[in-house]
Amino acid sequence: MSKNQPRSNTADGGKVMIEAKGLSKFYGPFVATRDVSFTVPRGEVAAFLGPNGAGKSTTMKLLTGFLAPSEGEVRIGGFDVATHRVKASRMIGYLPENGPLYNEMTPHSLLKYLGQARGMTSAVLPQRLDYVVEQCSLASVWGKAIGKLSRGYRQRVGMAQALLHDPDVLILDEPTSGLDPNQLHEARQLIRNLGETKTILLSTHILQEVKAVCNRVLVISQGRIVFDGSVDQMEGREHNLEERFRELTGAAG
Repeated sequence: MSKNQPRSNTADGGKVMIEAKGLSKFYGPFVATRDVSFTVPRGEVAAFLGPNGAGKSTTMKLLTGFLAPSEGEVRIGGFDVATHRVKASRMIGYLPENGPLYNEMTPHSLLKYLGQARGMTSAVLPQRLDYVVEQCSLASVWGKAIGKLSRGYRQRVGMAQALLHDPDVLILDEPTSGLDPNQLHEARQLIRNLGETKTILLSTHILQEVKAVCNRVLVISQGRIVFDGSVDQMEGREHNLEERFRELTGAAG
């Protein structure tokens, strides 16, 4: 197969939508990630866990093309992010942690602008705006300046922009950060629903969230993957995700 053609790998019968192969990122002598490899098939919600500074956000930026790897490659839906950046990016909805928003714009004006920038037609864009305003519960702040919104509502706007173009792959960095308990419940339900048809990789510090919405766990520590398995496998016999996380990341004891 030519390297210029998309690759349709399968895992357990599902098409591989996220493929990281030997990803390393170096900043001089500092190693942010080293030889990170994993795949996520269609229809799976995978948690990406690790302590602060472990390489989670760096890996997510490598997956989305925001950073170029020092070594290794990324494929999204079979497209190499380095050589088919536009095709790969069309398949990704990315919610970065503390993602930048235009404070003087409203959610409506921002999302309309982003939809137009993505080339969404006048027939499709209004439908997608209606979808995200409902799914992300933005109706009450639709015309309010983003700079005046709470952290929770700003996070919802970020989620809305990730969903706007109906991507096949969602990469979400701390998607429930700043949400109150009611908003948290709504966000988890949304992620579960989206996971039925999309591929989701989400970073979180909330281990209860892993049990609530994920069926797979990846743990990174000191720039390397140290666990890749189901939630049940990570819990082990003691059924304690927190203790297992501490063991895997060298913080037990």
